[in-house]
Amino acid sequence: MMPEWFQRLTLRERRLALIVGGGLFLLINLLIWAKLFSTLGNARAELALRKTAREEQRVYMNQRDLWAARDQWLKDHQPVLKSAGEASTLLDQVKEVGGKLNVLIENPAIGAGDSTPERQTVFASFETKSAWAPLVQFLFDLQQPEAFIVFESVQIHVDTADPTMMRGKFKMARLFAPASN
Repeated sequence: MMPEWFQRLTLRERRLALIVGGGLFLLINLLIWAKLFSTLGNARAELALRKTAREEQRVYMNQRDLWAARDQWLKDHQPVLKSAGEASTLLDQVKEVGGKLNVLIENPAIGAGDSTPERQTVFASFETKSAWAPLVQFLFDLQQPEAFIVFESVQIHVDTADPTMMRGKFKMARLFAPASN
């Protein structure tokens, strides 16, 4: 029944061989089970991602008409970038709204932004000093959907010299229709 080589081993050698063989068997099983559980975990994570993507697709398909109408509205209303001088008109608008609401505009700067297949941008950066309520109204008046203005960076803090005043540092961009080829 037993192989001849095993019969030639002493009792001590046989026990050691069985312990080593059993250890190897357990180690191999442990590695196989670890790999199986890892694969199972990855499959569950991938399934969850696919379910999420499927749900997003279902929502977009159900709201297809809404998104088509929004896309058409953008095409009809988004301004076209005529020249790099558009950045100066953005800064003029900031100064006009700030003057109307008693928001002091400091350190204004303008520049051309990035250009992607979806949009072109020009930006203005500036600092403000005002009370809290006029600052909130200033931000509200500037960032209306029809204005196509977004704030890329906003930092607001209480003025150290006058605790009733707020200081702000802003970088805003106006979004224009993509360049036509």
